[in-house]
Amino acid sequence: MTKKQKKMITRLAVGAPVFILGLLVEGKVSWYWLPFAVSYLLVGYDIPLRALRNLRHGQLFDENFLMSLATFGAIGIGALEEAVGVMLFYQIGEFFNDYAVNRSRKSITELMDINPEYANLLRDGKEEKVDPYEVSIGDMIVIKPGEKVPLDGVVVKGAGSLDTRALTGESMPAEVKEGSEVISGSINLNGVLEVQVTSLFDDSTVAKILELVENASSRKAKAENFITKFARVYTPVVVILAALLAVIPPLLLGGGWGVWIYRACSFLVVSCPCALVISVPLSFFGGLGAASRHGILMKGSNYLEAMASLETVVFDKTGTLTNGKFKVTETDPAEGTEEELLKLAAYGEFHSNHPIALSVKEAYGKAVDESKIGLAEEIAGYGIRAEIEDGGRTRNLFIGNARLMEQRNIEIFEKGIAAGTTLYLADGETYLGSITISDTIREDVPKALKGLKDSGVKRLVMLTGDKPEVGRAVGEAIGIDEVHGGLLPGDKVGKVEELLAKKREGSTLAFVGDGINDAPVLSRSDVGIAMGGIGSGAAVEAADVVIMTDEPSKLVDAIRIARKTIGIVKQNIVFAIGIKVLVLFLSAFGFANMWTAVFSDVGVSVLAILNAVRALKYENYK
Repeated sequence: MTKKQKKMITRLAVGAPVFILGLLVEGKVSWYWLPFAVSYLLVGYDIPLRALRNLRHGQLFDENFLMSLATFGAIGIGALEEAVGVMLFYQIGEFFNDYAVNRSRKSITELMDINPEYANLLRDGKEEKVDPYEVSIGDMIVIKPGEKVPLDGVVVKGAGSLDTRALTGESMPAEVKEGSEVISGSINLNGVLEVQVTSLFDDSTVAKILELVENASSRKAKAENFITKFARVYTPVVVILAALLAVIPPLLLGGGWGVWIYRACSFLVVSCPCALVISVPLSFFGGLGAASRHGILMKGSNYLEAMASLETVVFDKTGTLTNGKFKVTETDPAEGTEEELLKLAAYGEFHSNHPIALSVKEAYGKAVDESKIGLAEEIAGYGIRAEIEDGGRTRNLFIGNARLMEQRNIEIFEKGIAAGTTLYLADGETYLGSITISDTIREDVPKALKGLKDSGVKRLVMLTGDKPEVGRAVGEAIGIDEVHGGLLPGDKVGKVEELLAKKREGSTLAFVGDGINDAPVLSRSDVGIAMGGIGSGAAVEAADVVIMTDEPSKLVDAIRIARKTIGIVKQNIVFAIGIKVLVLFLSAFGFANMWTAVFSDVGVSVLAILNAVRALKYENYK
């Protein structure tokens, strides 16, 4: 509980009994007004002061002004108990509002706690506790159990587990060892780690996250901007209407000033726009908090609003739908066995560090006798030529693409279109067979695409630089509606612009990329989403939403959080305006007194606030 909340509880705890005392002695003693005066000052002294302060800054029509004007009017016509009651229940409503705001900020402040206070820098073999800003790239730092990782880096000594919940929303600790990358903001659970720093603090993961969180509230949704503009017009209008209600009927009807001033004061009380101006931003704040708690960072509530109307999702393939790690998925020997074919390929590719070569050697899975490898040379743009001792004879291997086989006048035999990159092998002029290497689909992708369809996304599109036939094969395997292959980064921007021109008015289009080379197209889409890209400066700069993990299913969570939040916002707007309009008419025609007005105002505010807090509650999509 905050200091402000404790102070308000004390004021209410003292002011309420004094107010009750005034009700008990009213009409029985001459000093009955004293308890009301004391209670008013105890509970509501700050409201007129705030109204005066705002008046000096040119902010005339706000809730403080309305409450002050209404209660002073009530005091003026002798309705002391109602003046104090208005202030008392208004402050109770403000207390609930303050409590709800602090509760909704909890997930954000927890995220802000990832900010490290120090780093254990190793200098000449000795540890020195320094500010993270003082650490340079290449420096060695020590991270002990229970300490936050202060900067991004690579483990050079030690092993342990890291708690990354505040960053990714993942409950399971991440295991790290020598060679593992660590990201700032996570917490070392066990083991002492020596880490070589790979980025300055300003460029670190934690700094980027904090910047995102701090700036999120500055980008408002259309609904928030509407409420702000509505309040600016609405408040002065109701003040003018209240003044007319207090003056015109007595002039026309002759007399009854006290009755009409009382009605005007009730009109002012119920007209206070607190329920709207508090609950709508609070709902968006809660939605942003819920998203951040599940490892989804949004740069503003406008993007939360855009996610709610998402109907087209465009994916980059490599690194987004696929792991970006190659794996042998098919072997098709023309003669001999699959194992013999893999063995020859592994020996021929032994000296290569290309990802495709590494995947072949990994699939072979056995030690390579380097002494059996003779000449090995790269044929640029085609493949590799290597001489291999095998079974007492020398094989003159050619391993590469279809163009290499064509150059050698070797006829190749294929079963069909392969969903990946194909390596062809030949011994001299003899065709040996082919090996297909594919980028593996992320385990989470089928669940994500099904969830997107179930959430109302009508169009799933994949863009890739791979050959069109390869892209189509991958798209069909995972259930993508539309595939465009053979695209350069610039072509992807053009394709997204075509899709934007075709989308339904009022709907939005999101592009999902790995955040490394997708900055132009992330910027061009309605909502740019970088997945697992918080380590990339380009992702943070260009993307509107950053998903901290490599799980595409987080997109479903983002959409559902957004739609739940927008639903709550609409409920609060309809409920608050509907009740206020009804009670305003009742007050104007004398069917509602000031007690009804204050209960409707405070009650609507409290219910709207409690409804807004629901935006914080969300269970992961499963």
